[in-house]
Formats: sequence, structure tokens, C-alpha cells
Amino acid sequence: MSVKSSRLVAAIAALGMASVSHAASPVLVIHGGAGVIKREMSPARDKAVRAALTLALKNGYAQLKAGKPAVDAVAAAITVLEDDPNFNAGKGSVFTHDGKNELDAAIMDGNTLEAGSVAGVHRVKNPILLARAVMEKSQHVMLVGEGAEEFARQAGIELVDPSYFRTDERWQQLQKALKEDAEHTKHSDVETAKHFGTVGAVALDADGHLAAGTSTGGMNDKRWGRVGDSPIIGAGTYANSGCAVSGTGWGEYYIRTVAAHEICMRVTQMRVPLRRAAAEVINQEIPSMGGNGGAIAVDANGTVTMPFNTDGMYRGWIGADGVPHVAIYGDEDDGTAEPLPAAESNSGP
Repeated sequence: MSVKSSRLVAAIAALGMASVSHAASPVLVIHGGAGVIKREMSPARDKAVRAALTLALKNGYAQLKAGKPAVDAVAAAITVLEDDPNFNAGKGSVFTHDGKNELDAAIMDGNTLEAGSVAGVHRVKNPILLARAVMEKSQHVMLVGEGAEEFARQAGIELVDPSYFRTDERWQQLQKALKEDAEHTKHSDVETAKHFGTVGAVALDADGHLAAGTSTGGMNDKRWGRVGDSPIIGAGTYANSGCAVSGTGWGEYYIRTVAAHEICMRVTQMRVPLRRAAAEVINQEIPSMGGNGGAIAVDANGTVTMPFNTDGMYRGWIGADGVPHVAIYGDEDDGTAEPLPAAESNSGP
């Protein structure tokens, strides 16, 4: 552990906030974005998405079963989704108004409260790995743009030509959005207007420690170097000793509500059960302001919740039995709603 980490853990312990290490049953939860996901997806696309979610769960959970820390599981799971063009992160990122791919990511270790994030990078193959390098190999929390990419070179993080991120599907979405911009009309379909695309993971390891991570290609047709909630610690990504959250939704609203931090503070400071806390923020507070989206969360007891207020959310989790649970649509049982009392349930069918 670094000197910085040691001092921080000592400070947290002094405040009575440090988690007590204990034998825990590892849990990993992931998402691949929320939005208007209807059963109009082709069977082939549906199969590919489920396969990618399942692979991400297996790769991340393998780290936990090997006794690795939660941050390892989070990074492993997110890397799979960044490499898959079906998700708006890494390889499948949407384009900005200027026709570029601009990527953001963040990771946080709930045990030490250390965090790292990057924003506005164009050449980093796996932004989540760069975010982790910022956390572990620099004295900073957030790096952006060219500076972040220079740090990536020094840290040995893989860089690629920007053309690596281009997919024809995302390019056509931008062309449609640009045409509608020119005609001063609203975007006619949600894929064009999409502001939900994000991937993320939260994990509880065998030592009872939590971590969270998020990665995104941002918002289709975004302008002026816009940055959403994903790389902002406390907004789209947060973890402490009792709770870990990764969000996916309309980033401006997650920033304004400090959504991920808000959920965890309700859990750890107000002693609100995780599922209720997440539902209050995701399904009440954010929609009341005009926003939408979803989130995944896990607490120190291994409780899992995946609330969303859209038609669907790519999501999944894996726990003690080692069986991946994957779901896409809003009317599809994701395996977490059944144990939840009706009064608290806002996280799916």
C-alpha cells in the first residue's frame, strides 16, 4: 500500500469510518447503459449483448474468487465492455458534434477512498485502466485531454489511433443527429439522442471491501468539450466502506444531485437500506428534476440493487453461486427484485 493510502486509511479509521475486514461472499454487479431499450433488438444483437455482459461478469468474478481486491474485479469487468462495440464506451463510443470520439472513466476504492478519473481522451484503448493508473500512480484524482494521454504514455497504458473507436453504426447516428440539428428538429429516435450510454461495475471482495467504476463515450452529438457524470467522483461513480455505486443516465442531473454519493450517504450515514436509498435517488429525486437513467449498487452486506426509470438497462450480477444473472428489458426479472419488500421496490419487475 502506498504512503498516501496508508495515511488515508489511518485517517478514516480515526473517524470511525473504516470498514472492518471480514470474510464476505464476493459480489460483482455490472451495467451497460440505460435507456429506451425495447424488444425491437434483433435476436443476434440481443444474444451478443447478453454474451458480453456474461463475459464481463465471469472475468470480473474470477478476480474476486482468486482473492483479488474489488478494484481488480471492477477494472476487469469494465475492460470487457469497453472492448465490445455494442456499448457506448471504448470501442463503441458515440461521436461528438465535431466527429470525434471523446472518452471518460473513473474508478474508486471504497476501502481507502482513493479515486482516479480521466475525461476527454481520444487515444486511450481502455480508459478505465488509465483512471486506475491515475489513482495508483499519480498524486492527482482527475486528468483530462492531452495531459491525461501524456500520463498514459508514461504509465504504460495502451494508446491506439483514434480510428480504432469508429463504428459505422455510431457514425450514422451522428449524421442523423447533425441533419436534425440543421433542420432545428428534435432527434427522432433515442439512439440518436442517446444520453444514457455508459458501462460500469461495482464489487464487494472477500475482505469486505467495495469498489466502483464507470466508463463512457459520452453523449452523441455533444459539443464544447462537455463532460458528464461518469468521471466525476460522487456524481456517476462513488464507493466507501459501506456502499458502491455506478450510474448511467442523463449526466447533468447526476452531477446536480451528486447521485452516487447521495445514495451512499443515505446508506452509511442515514442508515437507509440500500435498495430504498437507490430508488429514492434514481426513481424519485432525478426524475423530479426532469432527468432519467439508472444505477447499480452493492453494500457491505452484499445486497444488490439495479434501479432504473427507463424502458430498460443492460445489467447483471454474480454472487456466491457463481452463476451470472443478466437482463436487458424493464419487464425482465434481473434476480434482485424478488427479495425486496413491495414498499421498497422500484428497481425492476
